[in-house]
Formats: sequence, C-alpha cells, structure tokens
Amino acid sequence: MKTTFIVLAVWFSVIAYVQAEPQTFNSTELRTNLIELYTSEGCSSCPPADRWMSQFKQDERLWKAFVPVAFHVDYWNYIGWPDRFSNPEFGQRQRTYASKNKLSTVYTPGVMLNGKEWRERQNIQALNLDQENIVGQLDVAFDNDQIMATFLTTNNNKTAFLNIAILGFDLITTVEAGENRGRELQHDFVVLGYHRQAMERSETGYALTTKRPMLIEKAEKKGLAAWIDYENDPSPVQATGGWLASR
Repeated sequence: MKTTFIVLAVWFSVIAYVQAEPQTFNSTELRTNLIELYTSEGCSSCPPADRWMSQFKQDERLWKAFVPVAFHVDYWNYIGWPDRFSNPEFGQRQRTYASKNKLSTVYTPGVMLNGKEWRERQNIQALNLDQENIVGQLDVAFDNDQIMATFLTTNNNKTAFLNIAILGFDLITTVEAGENRGRELQHDFVVLGYHRQAMERSETGYALTTKRPMLIEKAEKKGLAAWIDYENDPSPVQATGGWLASR
C-alpha cells in the first residue's frame, strides 16, 4: 500500500510539472503575415467571409506563413442584434487604418493583409504573402495567465508594441434579429480577448512580460495570435501564433 501511494505521488508530480510547462510560439526572422477580418453577426454580407476565414484551419500554411484573426465590430449592433463577440476597440482599429490611408473606408466584411486593404477574398490563392523580408524574430511564451515575449531585431529605435489576441474556434450563434435573423452562424479565429502594450527596449530588440487579456466569451478550442507594430501605426511588422492546449 505504501508503494502505491509513493507511485501515485510521483505520478501527480509529473502531471503538475507537465501542466506547468509554458507553451511557446515562435516566428523565424522572415515575415509571418497577419490577416485581419473585420466582420459582424449583424451584417448579411459577412457569413461568406466568415466561412472563408474558417477554411484556414485546414491550410498547411497556418501559423507558419500567416496568422488569421477575426475582429467583430460593434457598429452593426444598432440594427437589433448585438454581436456577442463585438468590441468598440475593434471598430476603432479599422478607423485608425482608414485615418492612415491604409483603408479606403470602414466597412464589413473587410480584410487587411499586413496592414493593407485586400479585396480578393474570393480567390484564396491570390493571397500575396510576404515571406522574403527579414523583419526580426518574435518569441512568445504563454504560462497560465502570463505572457512573456521578445522581439529580436536590430531596428529598435522606435516604440514597439506587442499585440496579443486569444482566439476562439467552432463558435456557433443562432441569430434572432437583424439582417441575419434565423441563420446559424459559425465562427473561427474570433478575437475573444485583445491587449496592446508597449515593449521595453533591450540590446537585442524588445521584451515584455504581461498578463493574458480578459476574455469576453468562453471557447473550448482556443488559439493565440501575437504581433508587433510600432507607435501610431497598427500595421503588423511580425507575427506568430498557434493552438492553445486545453488546461
């Protein structure tokens, strides 16, 4: 009996150690592209764009060549259906792009590729991915509610910001009002929590330790997206991401 207790104690210690290991996400020095979809459950034109986004789950380039994120905006909520994933900050992000002349106007569904408006959504192969520019290596460690990130680059004369987004997958909503009334919508890569924070300069680039963003909704299947941008410009410089383990 004593031996059994010892074995169990060792086993639970091993489990605790494994669970305590942080998850890591790393880019190379070459650019990883960020794809941003601006969408809403209140917009009748958005479901096809949401389905377009969902197909990236089976794309072998996911997390390596590109990282997709879906921002649900709030400016459609007034027509009778409040999108539960919406956040005023996401619509403001779109307006910032427009103010920088990187977006013709604020609309949904809208796609930004590396901070530039992209309108060829019907042809997924038309994605003009940038995989040749050396921009620096982004390393992110996710440990429970703490995130530790470093961005290795020789260009550290600007104020760099770390963007962290927790993504939800296989999310289903039955819409009861508005333009999509009566439809069942499925969403992937949904930004459930988002945080942007200035990084500290270091000899090798930038570094930051911060908390995980608060989630506005729960999801069984989650991922993490992280990217770097500079002050006064939301255009992503480097990105990384991946699936989050269930804990």
